[in-house]
Amino acid sequence: MSKRLDELFNELIELQEKKLLKLASSIVPNVTPDDILQPNDYPELENHSFFRYEEGVLKGLYSAKMAALAEFKKD
Repeated sequence: MSKRLDELFNELIELQEKKLLKLASSIVPNVTPDDILQPNDYPELENHSFFRYEEGVLKGLYSAKMAALAEFKKD
């Protein structure tokens, strides 16, 4: 994968992680970055539809990055 594309994915992922943490903090005060990796530990997050949507966006970015890496390794 090109360096710029890798940097772009990393930037998008970092921004989404920050957004997700900010949202989670508004729902569960004092939540940590590690906590948002396991939202099922917090029913307030587990059952919050907007949090789950934003979490899905983050997972989608990770999936897109992995797909791009796999495609570039073919060449």
